[in-house]
Amino acid sequence: MVLVVILTYFLLLLAVSRLSVRNNKNSAFFLAGRQSPWYMVAFGMVGASISGVTFVSVPGMVMHSGMTYLQTCMGFILGYFAVAFVLLPIYYRMNLTSIYTVLRGINDEAYKTGAMFFIISKLLGSAAKFFVPCFIISGALGVNFYLTTIALLVLIWLYTRRGGIRTLVWTDTLQTLCMLVALLVIIYKVYTLLDFHGVGECLSAVAANGYSGVFEFGDWDSPNNFFKCFVAGIFIVIVMTGLDQDMMQKNLTCKSLRDAQKDMCTYGFAFLPVNALFLTLGVMLTMLYAKEGVALPEKADELLSQFIVHSSQFTVSSSFLLLAIFTLGIIATSFSTVDSALTALTTSFCVDILGKEDDEKARRYVHIGMTLALILCTVMFNVVSTTSSLINTIYTLVSYTYGPLLGLFAYALSPLKERERELGRKPRWGSVALVCFASPLICFAADMLVPRFTGYHFGYELLLLNGIITYVGLKITKI
Repeated sequence: MVLVVILTYFLLLLAVSRLSVRNNKNSAFFLAGRQSPWYMVAFGMVGASISGVTFVSVPGMVMHSGMTYLQTCMGFILGYFAVAFVLLPIYYRMNLTSIYTVLRGINDEAYKTGAMFFIISKLLGSAAKFFVPCFIISGALGVNFYLTTIALLVLIWLYTRRGGIRTLVWTDTLQTLCMLVALLVIIYKVYTLLDFHGVGECLSAVAANGYSGVFEFGDWDSPNNFFKCFVAGIFIVIVMTGLDQDMMQKNLTCKSLRDAQKDMCTYGFAFLPVNALFLTLGVMLTMLYAKEGVALPEKADELLSQFIVHSSQFTVSSSFLLLAIFTLGIIATSFSTVDSALTALTTSFCVDILGKEDDEKARRYVHIGMTLALILCTVMFNVVSTTSSLINTIYTLVSYTYGPLLGLFAYALSPLKERERELGRKPRWGSVALVCFASPLICFAADMLVPRFTGYHFGYELLLLNGIITYVGLKITKI
C-alpha cells in the first residue's frame, strides 16, 4: 500500500513537471521567468514551509509543551510582514537571482561566506527534516533506511532536474493540497474514534485538556515564555524565510513586488491556523490514547506515527486506508520541502559560489552534486532519532547556522553602511569568515554555561543573540 501511494504520487508529480516545463534554460530553472501567479505561490508555500517533520513532530509537541508553539507561530506573522515590506522591496529593486548578492555591499568575502552558511544550513536542515519521513517509510516498507533515502531523493531529482523553480510552483500547489487533505482526514478519523457529538463538543474537550495550554507568561527562565517565543518567532521567519534563498526564490518568481507582497502576507497568515490544526490533532491523540488505555510513547515524535502504525490498538477500521493517507501527507510535505531546497542549493552554488548563472551544463552537474550531498547528510542524521522533538532540534540548529546570516544582512543593510562605504572603510579580508564562525561557538558556550550559573535557559532567542554577536564582531573588525 505504501509503495503504491509513493509511486502513484511520484508519477503524478512527474506528469505535472512535464506539463509545466516549456524550456530547461537557467532563467526558467532559477526564477520561472518571473511569471508565477502570486496566489499559486502563496498556496504552495504553505506546503513548502510545513515539512514532513512538522507533520510528524508538531502533534507530539503537546506532550512536553502543550500548544505553546502557537506563541512562536504568532510571532511568525509579524516576521512575514517584515520580510514582505522590508526585504522584498530590496530584492526586487536589485533584480536579484540570489539574495546573497546583497552581501557584496560589505565585500566579496562576506558574499561568499553568506552563501556558504546558507548552503551548509540548508543541507543540514533539509537532512534533518527528511530523516524522519525516510525512517518511517523505510519501516513501513521493510526496506533498508539508506536505500529508501537514496530512492526518494533520486525521485525528487528526476522531476526537478529540468524545470527547477518553474516546476515547483505547480508541484507545491498539488503537494499542499495533498497535505491538507491528509491532515483533515486523520483529524476526522481521531474525532470519530473519540465519539464526540459535534465539533463544538470536540473543541470544548480539547480546550479543557491539560495539554492545550497556549500561553506561558509567568516563568521568564522557561524556554516557552510568551515574550521569548513571540520575538524568536519574528526572527525565525526573517532568517528562515527572508534570508533564505530557498524560501525567497519562489517569491521572486512573482510578476511584481506587489504580487510578491500579497503572496507573502497571505501564506504568513495561513501558517497559524494550519499549525493550530496539527497541535489540535496532538491533543486529540493524547485523549484517544487515554480512552483506549494505551501508554503514550516515550518520544514525542512518535505520538502520531504510533497511532498510524499500531492502529489495531485503537480499534481502527480501514487501517490500510489510514496508512495510505498518512503516507500521502508525509510524502507531500517531505517532497515539497526537499525539492525546494535542492533547487535553491543548486541556484546558490551556481550563482554565488561558481559565478555561472547562465551555464546550463554547470547547473545540471551542480544539481546532481547537491542531490548526492543531501543523500549523504540524511543518512548521517541517524543521531537525531535520539531526540525527543526533532522540530525543536531543527530550530536550535537554525539558531546556530542562520544567526551569522542575520548579522551579515543587518550589517550590509545598515544605514551607517553607506557612510562607511564612502569613507572606504571595509572589514579586513578574512575577518568576516572569522566572525561568522566564531559567533555560533560563542553562543554554544553561552548556552552551556549560562544555565549552570544563572538558571536561565535559552530558547529560540539564541538566534537573535547569534546575529547580534556577528553584527558587533563585524563592526569591531573594521577598527
